[in-house]
Amino acid sequence: MKRTLKDYFIISLKGVAMGAADVVPGVSGGTIAFVSGIYEELINSINQVNLKAIKILKNEGIAAAWKSINGNFLLALLIGIFISVISLAKVIRHLMETQPILLWSFFFGLVLASVIYIAKQITQWRLITIIMLVIGAVIAYFITIIPPQSMQVSNGFIFLAGALAICAMILPGISGSFILLLIGAYKPVLDAIHYRDFKTLFFLILGAIVGLLTFSRVLKWLFDNYQNLTLATLTGFIIGSLNKIWPWKKVLQSEIIDGKMKILQEKSILPFDFEGDNQLMYALFFAAIGFGVIFLLEKLAVKKID
Repeated sequence: MKRTLKDYFIISLKGVAMGAADVVPGVSGGTIAFVSGIYEELINSINQVNLKAIKILKNEGIAAAWKSINGNFLLALLIGIFISVISLAKVIRHLMETQPILLWSFFFGLVLASVIYIAKQITQWRLITIIMLVIGAVIAYFITIIPPQSMQVSNGFIFLAGALAICAMILPGISGSFILLLIGAYKPVLDAIHYRDFKTLFFLILGAIVGLLTFSRVLKWLFDNYQNLTLATLTGFIIGSLNKIWPWKKVLQSEIIDGKMKILQEKSILPFDFEGDNQLMYALFFAAIGFGVIFLLEKLAVKKID
């Protein structure tokens, strides 16, 4: 596929959107990749990074090896993700503290629209398809209500966290950031990004690379052999994950760390039961914007295919 500089710029913008989503617990960068029309190319390109690529590098040179792994596409996407994570991590962390309802409303609309988009890709609905959708939704829902854990932060732990998070990040509906939150690695990772702790980031990235190269092969096999069932399960994952990003929450358990409240467990409630300003009209507005973003990405993806 021959691409222009403009094409790679658009891919980088999609990477920016993926990176922004991955910073927020509950929103998956894989969802953004799927609805923007680059998901299968991403999985296929990652799978090309293998021993065959090394042989091509040895026998035919760097240019041939780079082409075999779709290097320009991966580089453009990674640049966008990197820029987004570095530049938006602090902004999103601030919004999570100051405007949580509006931020979660935006992402709720975005993810809700993703459910519709991904479900439309299923070409044949059978009983087993519906069963897999329900199973995916139940699993994802129970993941969202697991209380976050506190674990000792070590290089090995950060490596494992990176591997687990990247597997979740490339699954539409499962948030890598939320996996980090569940195992107690979310704050250390955000702090490492904020304070430029390159040692911690090195082990995180190393774990992510190992997890990515391993898990992407499983995903590719599933898409090649059980596409409808895989899509149904992913749709279920996204439906179940909506509980995590519901804007109105009641805190069930918390603790104070360094003068700040850390939420350990919470549950979704109706906006009318929310104690304080529920910002319902503004929340609906931002949810509509999030929904519209996915609708726009879908139109762009379809236009690109045409």
